[in-house]
Amino acid sequence: MSRCFLLLIHAVPRTPFGSPSVAQVQQERNFTMWKTTLFGLALVLCLPLGAQPTQATEATWLPASAEKLPRWRGFNLLEKFSRDWSNDPFKEKDFQHIQELGFNIVRLPMDYRVWIKGDDWRVIDEAVIREIDEAVAWGSQYGIHVCINFHRAPGHTVAEPPEPRDLWTDPEAQEVCAQHWAYFARRYKDIPSERLSFNLFNEPMEISGEDYTRVARMMVDAIRAEDPERLIIADGVRWGSQPCPELIPLGIAQATRGYSPANISHYGATWVDTRDMAYPHWPTPQSTQFLYGPDKGELQAPLVLEGPFSKDVQLRLRVGTVSTRGRLRVAADGVPLWTHTFVCGPGEGEWREAIYKEEWGVYQNRYDRDYVVDIPRDTQRISIVNTEGDWLTLLEIGLRSTGTSDDAESVLGLMTVWGEKNAPIRAHPQGTGWTFNSDYMMDQAWLWREHILPWQAIETQGVGVMVGEWGAFNKTPHAVTLRWMEDCLKNWQKAGWGWALWNFRGSFGILDSDRRDVDYESWRGHQLDRKMLELLQRY
Repeated sequence: MSRCFLLLIHAVPRTPFGSPSVAQVQQERNFTMWKTTLFGLALVLCLPLGAQPTQATEATWLPASAEKLPRWRGFNLLEKFSRDWSNDPFKEKDFQHIQELGFNIVRLPMDYRVWIKGDDWRVIDEAVIREIDEAVAWGSQYGIHVCINFHRAPGHTVAEPPEPRDLWTDPEAQEVCAQHWAYFARRYKDIPSERLSFNLFNEPMEISGEDYTRVARMMVDAIRAEDPERLIIADGVRWGSQPCPELIPLGIAQATRGYSPANISHYGATWVDTRDMAYPHWPTPQSTQFLYGPDKGELQAPLVLEGPFSKDVQLRLRVGTVSTRGRLRVAADGVPLWTHTFVCGPGEGEWREAIYKEEWGVYQNRYDRDYVVDIPRDTQRISIVNTEGDWLTLLEIGLRSTGTSDDAESVLGLMTVWGEKNAPIRAHPQGTGWTFNSDYMMDQAWLWREHILPWQAIETQGVGVMVGEWGAFNKTPHAVTLRWMEDCLKNWQKAGWGWALWNFRGSFGILDSDRRDVDYESWRGHQLDRKMLELLQRY
């Protein structure tokens, strides 16, 4: 009984992209006369037998336009995120729970391959589309806005495997992608934009604003030919992190991301290269892993840790990559304590991996090793400098008091920022360890400068903004995650932006996230992260 009426609504036979037959045209004319009236009834009849519909009143729906998006708050649902991962129906329970907890948007990041038949990207599988229909209907039933996103579009993806065609350059990919969007626009044209929006592509990568706009215009024209009033949202450029002013004439909204810094959002993630990611802290000094040698001229500078260090201290340096050669020197109050020379080359050695860079004709070997230096008590200033060669990276700095068994190591992860010098980093005793700060911090104010202000510039030109994805993977310490999330949420609340956490259930979410450092609460058959939930509800 739960799907019967939606099956009826979409029962008119039609070819996915071709011209309709005469019979189909007549059927379509008759069909549209009663479709709108029956859609509301369908929402009720699609409920399982015995279920009581939770009706969304008109006051629930927030006005939505490309010029001003509502401050929606909610989650991404991943059932159709990747054909290689799953192609499950969406779950009505998710909509029930999201409404019950006080949220009002779901974004559906989807892989177009789940709704085509086999590998023919021109043939639609109506059975799968009806599962998307259910999600759209549940959104209307439970007062939750649904945002449909082509996470993998014909010719475009940021995931593996890559698409065989390139949407930005291939005319056939552009034609097919526009036909897919036209199909969705035609199917849902009677659902108002307060309830349903379209998010064109997920996170365009290294592409110019002009090329992005040229292709986006094709999609917008295809959608508006079927549904002129549909609310359309485009992700920003550079993986959604930067606004795209070239899109402004299209009259569409834009979506940003909440994944900065990456060592907070993706620490330990298996689908990205995390080898050089700094251990996550928040807030944290704005630092760089690179220690430049004399070959880099004026960039050469020491990394300075300011104390005082009233106890004997063990300093741990994790060396990542060395370019050609380097020589680390550690001094305490100007007195040299330790030096170590690194010389890269082929074959086996002190390094873990020998890497030859053909474009420069040099070895940049990966060491990924720890080196320990004993620092005498009452040291005021520790200096770490690279005195030879090109550059090397320090992934982490660890400090641990010696002589006592209960002193844990305090770790400062350094960021992968090229071409900068480090300001002095202050180490403050706290309990049995240290906290770190400097005159240049990555904190709430830094997030505002780097990730709010650039987007406010396009808001002044009539572009609505929201955060389409954000969150921290479950390997980032929970306390760090919550501090960072709260600073993001404060900024978005101040900016008036809505957001959708990257996922509801799973490694970024509030349910079943499988974090090792959370005391979960059993809730509706799931493991609930109550602290994260309450934080989200506050903002």
